[in-house]
Amino acid sequence: MKALATLIATLAPATAFAASTLHEDNSGIFVWVFLGFCALIVVVQVMPAVILMLGFAKGLSEKMSKKQEVVAHK
Repeated sequence: MKALATLIATLAPATAFAASTLHEDNSGIFVWVFLGFCALIVVVQVMPAVILMLGFAKGLSEKMSKKQEVVAHK
């Protein structure tokens, strides 16, 4: 635990000085609108996948919880 604290204490100041200047991107409103549109597409594509996976999990859990009767054939 002491080694981890020493490692964090050593690396924390090094990362603080890594970005000493402000980075100014010259991205206009159109770049941010485009990136927002891309993020919207990703979210809309992920939502049905999550709903499908939840449906699979629900169906699997219901199938596993049911007791199946074994009928002997005569």
